Amino acid sequence: MTDPANTLVREDRVHTSLYTDPALFDAEMERIFKNSWVWVAHASELPGPNTFKTAHVGLEPVIVTRDKAGEVHVLLNRCRHRAASVCEKKKGKASVFVCPYHGWSYAPDGALRMVPHAKGYPADFDKDEFPLLSLRTESYNGMIYATFRDDIMPLEEWLGPARKWIDLFMKQGAGFGVKALGEHKFRFPGNWKIQLENTTDAYHFPIVHKTFLDSLDEETEDVFDVLGQGGWVEDLGNGHSVMVMIPDLIDLEDNLDAPIPERFAALADELRAEGHDEALVRKVVRAVGGTGFNLNMFPNIACSMAFFRVLRPVKVDETEIQHIAIGMDGGPAPANRMRLRLHEHFQGPMGFGTPDDAEGWERVQRGAQAGQDVWIMVNRGVAAPDGVAEPGHNAGDVSSETGMRAAYRMWKRMMEA
Repeated sequence: MTDPANTLVREDRVHTSLYTDPALFDAEMERIFKNSWVWVAHASELPGPNTFKTAHVGLEPVIVTRDKAGEVHVLLNRCRHRAASVCEKKKGKASVFVCPYHGWSYAPDGALRMVPHAKGYPADFDKDEFPLLSLRTESYNGMIYATFRDDIMPLEEWLGPARKWIDLFMKQGAGFGVKALGEHKFRFPGNWKIQLENTTDAYHFPIVHKTFLDSLDEETEDVFDVLGQGGWVEDLGNGHSVMVMIPDLIDLEDNLDAPIPERFAALADELRAEGHDEALVRKVVRAVGGTGFNLNMFPNIACSMAFFRVLRPVKVDETEIQHIAIGMDGGPAPANRMRLRLHEHFQGPMGFGTPDDAEGWERVQRGAQAGQDVWIMVNRGVAAPDGVAEPGHNAGDVSSETGMRAAYRMWKRMMEA
């Protein structure tokens, strides 16, 4: 493999081999996913002591745990004895993880608790020397990240200006806090960067998602005219970007006196009937509709309007996508119920959005097999047009490919490090 940073990524295009070269994929797993802060969980997925979920950091399986003291750990899912995984459940509650092969058992903080028939080991065998291996773990506003690098910059520095947008996104909790309501996973036969590009791509929306737009009432269809509302895409540094599609829905606590959209009128009436005051009704209804932006955080997580989208590289031509529906932690049941219905309408496996997106991603990978020396163009909006609603650091209009260029600049930086 030649040095990819110097030969395969230019400011306005990337080489097709970034989608197709297995050697590049292997290098990405080492140089990017082992040297980044990688998102592994939302705090609400670990709701109490001794709770856990399984996840991946790049190709490596991990267990994300909350111990009895409430501290979060990210542990390699590998017994220190003969390498068997010690947990195969997606999530749950456990005070101990027991290897099914020889019975070595571990606490939620990774400490080795018990070794069956320990007399068979040398007299100086010390259990303290064989805990589950632990990754460095930090969190910001409920977003839990892990890294293999002990010397990496602090998470808040890694996120940089993205922190502002995380805080805005979490206003969907309407004062109750944000909670994961459920998830679904699927795989598509394509490279992980194809999906990374998609979450910062408004240009495709009216074409790929025409069936979704046709399913909406006229008022809601106008809201989702994402190319016609003066939005923008902004490079936030370190490969992160934000794509603002509906500027009026950046801060969900702004302009709460505006008329309630017709599609939420019945929900508002139901909340009033439950005895909630008008101020809370308006705050909750606004939160139910989600934010007007996608926050793309390199390399594996997006806060996408009203849900978390997590990507996991599997092979050079296979990627797993996890969609996590979110709602209000302890919020009104009718509001969370409607959040789920809206999620199903677009993001769900039988929704109008996700299947169409997935077909597009698959066709990109299939098309990339033709003319492998041809370049992938990410040059839309290189020269930002006049009239950008709120230009920031390296911002372009909402249909620009600013976010893709931001991600590939970070890719290049990490691959040449």
